[in-house]
Amino acid sequence: MARKVVLKSERDLAAMRKAGELVAHALEALKAQVRPGVSTADLDRFAYQYVTRHGGIPSFKGYHGYPASLCASINEEVVHCIPKPTRILREGDIVSLDLGVRLGGFHGDSALTVGVGQVPPQAQRLMDVTLEALWKGIEQMRLGNSLQDVSWAIQQHVEANGYSVVREMVGHGIGRNLHEEPQVPNYYMAPDAKNPLLPLCQGMTLAVEPMVNAGGTDIEVMPDLWTVVTKDRSLSAHFEHTVAVTRRGPQVLTLP
Repeated sequence: MARKVVLKSERDLAAMRKAGELVAHALEALKAQVRPGVSTADLDRFAYQYVTRHGGIPSFKGYHGYPASLCASINEEVVHCIPKPTRILREGDIVSLDLGVRLGGFHGDSALTVGVGQVPPQAQRLMDVTLEALWKGIEQMRLGNSLQDVSWAIQQHVEANGYSVVREMVGHGIGRNLHEEPQVPNYYMAPDAKNPLLPLCQGMTLAVEPMVNAGGTDIEVMPDLWTVVTKDRSLSAHFEHTVAVTRRGPQVLTLP
């Protein structure tokens, strides 16, 4: 069955860019709050206040019951970690900050991973390679290419640097809904009847988000039914942008 992908008009993209810019500015402000001794609940409170003060609505809060505005995932936590007052940042940690915003009827979604104080070289390299992989994928978001080209570019860069791509968690389409078709894997899936080749079309808007582990690919969900961690407890990094496919090439909507 063909996947129903909603293509966006120029007017839609202009609205999405405003939502994306708010996400970008909120994440930049959040980065400045990251330091030893700060709790992830402090970061969540800051994110909520920043977004609402600027006229946005946090996309994640209440989504399928998620209780916070921000996902703040530390070290071996891959994604979806609920902020807590007892979860304190320590020197040398890395923390993924994932934030979605609804503004003007459209969503923007972005994530970045930052170090807390001075981080070990191996943690910095993991973050660097994950961010590079995101941009490798974005570079492929051009007319004439397919979704599989995006996935392969990400996987190739990650694995060439000795890391692994999370398989169970993927990126997604985005627009008036936080999650739309298509799913955006960070690894190559050969086209077949269940997973046909999907050409990239003008007006597609995708949240591209490599999740990269220093160890193996396997993950598990913790008892809170939200927090995803690496099974071998190796470090994990996560970067994400909302990107539009246009005649002029990929347009990143979640830049300041």
